[in-house]
Amino acid sequence: MAKIIVFNNDTNRMETYYRNENEAMPYNTNRSLLVSEFRGSSQSPTLWTTKRAMQSWNSTRYLYGRPIPVGFAFKRPWEGGHSNQSQHYAGVAFDVGQRLSNSERNTLRNLARSSGVWSYVEPASLTPTWVHFDKRFGRPACSTGGYPVVRRGSISTYVLIAQDDLNTLGYRTGGLDGIFRK
Repeated sequence: MAKIIVFNNDTNRMETYYRNENEAMPYNTNRSLLVSEFRGSSQSPTLWTTKRAMQSWNSTRYLYGRPIPVGFAFKRPWEGGHSNQSQHYAGVAFDVGQRLSNSERNTLRNLARSSGVWSYVEPASLTPTWVHFDKRFGRPACSTGGYPVVRRGSISTYVLIAQDDLNTLGYRTGGLDGIFRK
């Protein structure tokens, strides 16, 4: 059973769900993204994402018209494998299409780009054997952007990243809830 924390962008609140691996992610339609697919190789008992990322996934899956094989979406910073400002740590990035042909990946990449529902779609030159798209806040981490600034009162998956990093270093944050209180 996974604990899933979802930042609801419409209400500016964190929501908590409990789902089995073979159940659909919160805000997912037609079971097109299971908890196990979103998790990928992450061993974390707690996952997080945003409602808008799930809605972008739903739109892309609908427009593509057939299943999209998911490599993974979520990683926690201490699980490694990505740059220090990966959007996978915020639970808003998807690496998909690893089992598709080059032509199918290009179709999916172009569809994701033209749909306008994603903040960033990585060019094929950077991810030739999969498609990466994300619903990040602000500018892409690979340009001058990175993570947004979080302050007292901030509520977001980016606060969850900060809490996770601080907890890993031994600081007490009161747990993982995505709310910057101190």
